[in-house]
Amino acid sequence: MIITKTPLRVSFCGGGSDIPAFYRAHGGCVLSTSINKYMFIMIHPYFHDGMTVLKYSKTEIVKDIKDIEHSIFNYVLNKYNLCGVEITSMADIPAGTGLGSSSSFTVGLLHTVNAYMGKLTSKPKLAENACEIEIEHLKSPIGKQDQYAAAMGGLNFIRFNANDSVTVDPLLIKKAVSDELQENLLMFYTGEVRNANEILIEQTANSIKSDKIDNLKQMCRLAETMKEELENGNISVFGDILNESWQLKKSLASGISSGIIDDIYDTAIKNGAKGGKLLGAGGAGFFLFYCEKDKQANLRKAINLKELPFSFENDGTSIIFIGDKYWD
Repeated sequence: MIITKTPLRVSFCGGGSDIPAFYRAHGGCVLSTSINKYMFIMIHPYFHDGMTVLKYSKTEIVKDIKDIEHSIFNYVLNKYNLCGVEITSMADIPAGTGLGSSSSFTVGLLHTVNAYMGKLTSKPKLAENACEIEIEHLKSPIGKQDQYAAAMGGLNFIRFNANDSVTVDPLLIKKAVSDELQENLLMFYTGEVRNANEILIEQTANSIKSDKIDNLKQMCRLAETMKEELENGNISVFGDILNESWQLKKSLASGISSGIIDDIYDTAIKNGAKGGKLLGAGGAGFFLFYCEKDKQANLRKAINLKELPFSFENDGTSIIFIGDKYWD
């Protein structure tokens, strides 16, 4: 048996510039961190010969792995010609909430399957392969940031280059700065989940329009500024940059925000938050706010949403258990 855990992520600034239609023409960048909320995947040989069992939000039992309904499971198990196993996935957070769970699943599944088959694969390669599967083979209208955040772990500045290469640079900040930043970040659940594909399809189509290109370029500049300010120990402008970036992001596609989302955001700003954003593609899921400690009680009371405590993590995808395995 092998068990892996792969972190979810919080993207602070630059999201949307990791879509191929944009970065292949202009380059892109994102500042993000992995967090201590995880996707867990467990694999072991199945008792009944010739059968493969998959457990996620539903259970599939198949004789032929070509009959697997789950698209990512289907692609990965057929790619590796792996059958006769039972694979179970569990997550700390529901899917569709803006924390990159789909890509964490893909990275974690690749890590688990490679380990089970005795193959050593680097974290950058896991991220690259996850991108290939989701974007190129399964035609998901997503970008590349989630796969690299999940695989690498840590607080990183990630560049998406026109030649499709990706560069991941850890932020060089003092522990005191990192600790203060975490203390001032609060996350709240809107109570809704969403399928991001419609928003991302529209956003991809819009990313070649001149006004959206200008906004994405400005979001990249803000990500660069956020990186520089954090590395210089200047946390005070973090909320302002979040706010400016969120206003730009809302313009990228019609479903990113809504009247309800805007009301929550405005209430947060009036009650102590300096800035924030809806995580992921938008529409629903988790809100992130930057709010100094002395104002956090007012913020919590005013918006009255379920809070998700979290902290940064640095490990990325990792194997947490190796038990007996029965190779022939």
